[in-house]
Amino acid sequence: MIRPFIAGNWKMHKTIGEAVDFASRLRKALAEPLEADVVIAPPFTALYAVAEALRGSEIHICAQNLHEDVSGRGAYTGEVSAPMLADVGCEYVIIGHSERRTLFGEKNGVIVKKIRTALKFGLKAILCIGETLNERDQGKTFTVVERQIKNGLSNFIVDDIKNVVIAYEPVWAIGTGKTATPEQAGEVHAFIRHTMEKYSGKDISRCLAIIYGGSVSPDNIRDLMAQRDINGALVGGASLEIESFIRIVKFT
Repeated sequence: MIRPFIAGNWKMHKTIGEAVDFASRLRKALAEPLEADVVIAPPFTALYAVAEALRGSEIHICAQNLHEDVSGRGAYTGEVSAPMLADVGCEYVIIGHSERRTLFGEKNGVIVKKIRTALKFGLKAILCIGETLNERDQGKTFTVVERQIKNGLSNFIVDDIKNVVIAYEPVWAIGTGKTATPEQAGEVHAFIRHTMEKYSGKDISRCLAIIYGGSVSPDNIRDLMAQRDINGALVGGASLEIESFIRIVKFT
């Protein structure tokens, strides 16, 4: 049985004070033993303060990005390294988010380097994959998803992949208010699991958390989670409000 995994991606929202207030309220609301792995991804500026506010709780800290240099240092003005993220208390990092791919031009080659660097420094990777609306309309969803999996996780050993979560986020559903139907999402998740079995073996595919991202809300989380191969959610806008995020975490 794969433990549910709920991650909130705050993107470019919340000052340090706002982030700490949210984290403190979330910690209080989720004080009892959790039935899901709960992860929040504040902006870089708030990571340390939020990690301190959540120290000793079951809520995990995640970064939204990192630089791919495997040395963990270098002349990269404005970038943040994997060891810096680990140092402030991060356990996870989001890699290959559709906004990084589409707005910042990140290609599969860079994404695989980021995964390798994250794992080297003890961070777990949330690898985002998904198709554009044009690709879906052309019937290329499975082709695109398989290519992103193959390129993103090529040449990784089993012990590495155990530290990866795959997030299927159709690009056309990110921040648009649109979402794949539970059946559409479930179909792609099943394909992802089958593809991971093909490339990494049955044991890995059976225990791999595959989560859905794309306008997830308190209203659709239960139907999404009812799909056999959906193990959780990468939540955007609905993770910015404490009440909606708590409802998503407590979807049961």
